[in-house]
Amino acid sequence: MKLGRFEHNGKTFYGIVEGEEVYELEGSPFETYRKTDRRHRLVALKALVPCMPSNFYCAGLNYAAHIEWANRRTGGNRKVPEKADIGYRSPNALIAAGESIVIPADAPGPVEFEGELVAVIGKKARNLSEKDALSCVLGYTLGNDVSERSWQKQDRTLWRAKNCDTFKPMGPFIVTGLDPMNLIISINVNGATASEYSTSKMLFSAQHYLSQISKYMTLWPGDVVWLGTDNATEPPLKDGDRVEIVQKDIGVLGNPVVRAK
Repeated sequence: MKLGRFEHNGKTFYGIVEGEEVYELEGSPFETYRKTDRRHRLVALKALVPCMPSNFYCAGLNYAAHIEWANRRTGGNRKVPEKADIGYRSPNALIAAGESIVIPADAPGPVEFEGELVAVIGKKARNLSEKDALSCVLGYTLGNDVSERSWQKQDRTLWRAKNCDTFKPMGPFIVTGLDPMNLIISINVNGATASEYSTSKMLFSAQHYLSQISKYMTLWPGDVVWLGTDNATEPPLKDGDRVEIVQKDIGVLGNPVVRAK
C-alpha cells in the first residue's frame, strides 16, 4: 500500500495512492482510518511531507563505502564503527518533494546530498527484540540528509550542518510491505546518476537500529528513523541544480536547489 499526505483546496488529508489517483482517508494511518470514495487525480494535489515526526532519529556511518570515500577525500582515518550510532535531526528542516532546498547565503560549502531509506513508525513500541523490531514499522519513505560539510567540521552538534531550514527533504510517499534490507536507492543530480547502492550493505540493520532505540526510548507513531547513505555524496549541490532520491517502489523525492541571496 502506498500512503501519502496531501493538500487540496485548503484541506489536508492522508490518502491511498492507486496509480494516478488518490483516495482520501478518514482518520490517520497512525491511528484508525477508513478509505473513502472521495478520489482525486494525483497531479491535482499538493504532496506534503508524508508525516510530521515528534522524534527524528538518524543512523550514523552505516555504510563502509561511504566511510572509505570520506577518508579518501579528507585524509582522515575514521574506522568502521563497532556499534550502531544514533543521532537526531530537526523536524523543522523537513520539506516535501518539489520544494526548494535553500543553501544559506553564508554557507562556505560544499553542500552535499545523502540519499537515505527512512523507516516510519506506525505504533508505539518499547524494548523490541531484533526479531520483532519491524513490527512497529508502518512503512518506508525516502530522505535526503543535506549536509553542509564546512559547518559539519566546525559544529560539534551538527546544528547548522544538518538542520538548516529545508535541509531535510522527505517523501514522496510511505510504502508498506517492503524489505528494508533489500532495496536499491539511486541519487540523480541534474538527470545524471551520481550514486546507487543497495540497503543490503548496511553495517547495522534497520532491525538493529529500531531494537537499540527502543531499549532506551519509546518509539511513537509518526516517528522516523533515517538509515544512512552509502558511497560518495558528490557532486556538491549548487544553485539551479535538481537532486532526486529514487527507489522504484516508493517513487522519486525530487527537489530543486537555490542559494539564498
